[in-house]
Amino acid sequence: MSTPSTAPARIRRAALPTLTAHALTALALTAVAVVVTAGPAEAHGDTLNVVITGERAGHVTADVTWENDGDAVEEAVAATVNAVSADGSRTEGPWKLVRDPGRAAGWTTAETLPAGTWTVTVEAGFPSLGRARKEIGVPVTDPAPAPASSAPASPTAPPPVVAAGPPAPSAPPASTASADPAPGGVSTGWWTTAGVAGIALLGAAAGILLRRARRR
Repeated sequence: MSTPSTAPARIRRAALPTLTAHALTALALTAVAVVVTAGPAEAHGDTLNVVITGERAGHVTADVTWENDGDAVEEAVAATVNAVSADGSRTEGPWKLVRDPGRAAGWTTAETLPAGTWTVTVEAGFPSLGRARKEIGVPVTDPAPAPASSAPASPTAPPPVVAAGPPAPSAPPASTASADPAPGGVSTGWWTTAGVAGIALLGAAAGILLRRARRR
């Protein structure tokens, strides 16, 4: 019987160190990736710090940061907002938090609470857990004043009432002396005066003649 060849065994023994080196390299890279990935997460922590800061024109406002280092959350935050009135008769929500422009850690609601006192609860579920509750008051907002309209025109005063009285006396009739002039431009009064003077002259002449006749 022939003795089995030892060549395959030598090949297997030579390949073992190579395979072990590759496995160790892969494990090292995996460990580095895990450390690099876990570093920021461990620095931030696994809990969100949610603080309800109040309200602005009825919009609930809140700050959301990482609990460990206080950094603002750069990721999208999945959180719900619920509110219950002071007497428990009214509820609002659930609403979601949206970014509050101008504030790195600021969040707010697109919806508004009615005027009154409310117990607000914010519960965050992503990127980590966080929760807050606070009682806030929403003041009554006065409605915007109506634009000033032009002043109504003052009513026209009615004309004064004149009491009815007796009719005004008519002008007296014109005297005969001021009668219209007769045709030819000679007034009637002149003719009357001339006639009286003529009669007087005739009477005087008749008297003279009568006396003369008696003397004879």
